[in-house]
Amino acid sequence: GSRGGAGNEILRRRYLGERAGTCAGIPEVIAGGAGAEGKAAMMTVRAMHTEDVETVARLESEIFTQPWSSQAFLESLNLGNTVFLVTEEDGKITGYAGMYTALDEGEITNVAVALAERGRGAGRMLIEEMKKEAERRNLARIVLEVRVSNYTAIRLYERCGFASRGIRRDFYEKPRENAWVMVYGQ
Repeated sequence: GSRGGAGNEILRRRYLGERAGTCAGIPEVIAGGAGAEGKAAMMTVRAMHTEDVETVARLESEIFTQPWSSQAFLESLNLGNTVFLVTEEDGKITGYAGMYTALDEGEITNVAVALAERGRGAGRMLIEEMKKEAERRNLARIVLEVRVSNYTAIRLYERCGFASRGIRRDFYEKPRENAWVMVYGQ
């Protein structure tokens, strides 16, 4: 089953608004498109559940050259020291993010948004919610790696308050590439 408990309800958030330039402050980062009745579409961010794993793994395989398997997501989701979130609109998962926690640090392991959904704020929603969860868990910092060529993600992370702290040489394979180590917090 899903991880359950009060934590999942705390993670459930709804946002409706215009695109924001940064992650700081009140999350107002989703600009929904007009639905069939002319209503703005509503994107939500919530805790990932075990029933989401197959969909998330499919999305992962469409985006990354070395994707996590559904089993890897399932195992990670069921650990006590992880946070996995999804963005959802009209019942469809549009993105996801994962973070492992240890002591006072979080490490974001995955952030992905479906190609057709990019530029609508899902990435910002996921990062903003990860920052809130880190605060709830009293984490001093969040660390992540990002391909040095992934300018869009780097800009997003910078706008969300992350700063580059160094390079991990040959961190990625297929293609081989360096990674920026980016940190939010101390």
